[in-house]
Amino acid sequence: MTFAGQLLAGVLLAAGAATAWAAPALPAPQEFYFEKDTAATPVSVVPAEGDADALVAQLIRQRERGRKTVEATVQLADVAIGQGRTELGEKLYREALAEAPAASANGRAVRWNYGWSLLRRGDADAALAQWQAAAGGLRGNPSWVPPTYALALWRLGEKAEAVKWYAAAVRTEPSLWSDASQHARLLPAWREDERTTLAQVQAEWAASPPAWP
Repeated sequence: MTFAGQLLAGVLLAAGAATAWAAPALPAPQEFYFEKDTAATPVSVVPAEGDADALVAQLIRQRERGRKTVEATVQLADVAIGQGRTELGEKLYREALAEAPAASANGRAVRWNYGWSLLRRGDADAALAQWQAAAGGLRGNPSWVPPTYALALWRLGEKAEAVKWYAAAVRTEPSLWSDASQHARLLPAWREDERTTLAQVQAEWAASPPAWP
């Protein structure tokens, strides 16, 4: 085990066992999604470049000193999951969820980041639940919602629903979303396979754009 792995293994967690729960039913897409959302950003307390051991040590110090504790916990969770320590990563995320109310800016950021972690482990349904919680804490319609929901729904096999959500992105910004050529610029934090999936949604939308409403 690396030193970083030993440090992660030594993190004391107050969170209990995970409780399974189903995602609430998605609302129908609304017409426009213009709201910018500062919570919809990958959490990074310490730059991830360089030595993993140093990164983990700095994040643990942030937690111990009470500086950006929730954010450091989220980044530690992602490091743990990246090392294949999924159970530890899940416990860290549950700890962050317990410390950050859903309606707070921190709480929304935790849930948005956790959604991506879940999606990338193949649990798109649970990812949607976290994203719904993140979106629900913001007044207005966040611009990240249509393409993100479309991605998760397509991977769940709900292709018609995915296209409806993608159509909301097109209605909001037709010059940006009508073709897939700008996906890399619009979605720089997405992985290539995620943009490839969204391009499939876009192609299905282009073949048969759904009527509104």
